[in-house]
Amino acid sequence: MENKKLRLNNVDCCVCGSTNASLIGKGEDFEYHTSADTFFAMQCNSCNLVYLDPRPAASEFETIYPPTYHAFDFSKKEFGFVYNVRCRLEARRSLKRCRHLKDNARILDVGCGDGFHLGLLRQYGNKTWKLEGVDLDQKAVKAATRAGLDVHLGRVQDVNLPQHSYDMVFMIQTIEHLEDPPQVLETVFGLLREGGQLIIVTDNTGSIDFNWFKSGHWGGYHFPRHFNLFNRNSLSKLARDVGYDVKDLTTIVSPVNWVYSIHNYLVDHKMPQWLINRFTLKSSFSLFVFTVLDFVLQKFGRGALLQATLQKPS
Repeated sequence: MENKKLRLNNVDCCVCGSTNASLIGKGEDFEYHTSADTFFAMQCNSCNLVYLDPRPAASEFETIYPPTYHAFDFSKKEFGFVYNVRCRLEARRSLKRCRHLKDNARILDVGCGDGFHLGLLRQYGNKTWKLEGVDLDQKAVKAATRAGLDVHLGRVQDVNLPQHSYDMVFMIQTIEHLEDPPQVLETVFGLLREGGQLIIVTDNTGSIDFNWFKSGHWGGYHFPRHFNLFNRNSLSKLARDVGYDVKDLTTIVSPVNWVYSIHNYLVDHKMPQWLINRFTLKSSFSLFVFTVLDFVLQKFGRGALLQATLQKPS
């Protein structure tokens, strides 16, 4: 692990503004080892938002998101069989979310990384849809551009996008990375047409894996990159405060937090590297096992991820 200490800032709950929070977990960057800091997960006693406090300053972006960060280049060459399986799963999910969209619909992916989901929509979706993305990372945007995708570099609040123009906006595994989720949701609200929808997929603090591993090893913490983590109540409150109608809020299956919770435990207890390597995004067997487990839990509304469909009122 590097000896570098990050520049950190103290924050309050971004949903309700409360300063009344309890420490529920602490840990390190078990995945990328970007600093020697210990990070603290706080839970708001008013709205139940879980947030990182203190958290890295904006100037530390390139440190906490190193060039090897998986979302910058999630490719078949790098991830093999796991990539193929995820492509099929995410293509089916994306098309289901877009099934009501008509010809020439305009779709925006906020926090699109290397354009993985945009690529699936281009390949399997309606060929008349206009697809765009936004991401902060220059390397990710370059990768998406090389793939022929229309992706803007910067924050969605700062990129000059047309107001009231988008039929659907995706934020898939994005909101947890944001410094100011209310501001971003307000910006997206302005970009959507009346009746347009925002789809949010994010880690679920109402899940079984969170309850088991929340003291420090939970994969959803993703220390120090996940700033704000939601359950049904906190995400619903945020959406309604901004002005959205909550059309649907459910859970979906993902094995990732289960796998990385075990990975983090093993790293923290200095277990052999060969064992640690059995619990990563490249570990097809462990991903399969926990997919089956989470599939069962999802049937009881306790899946690892939240999926929210928010609509701008007509």
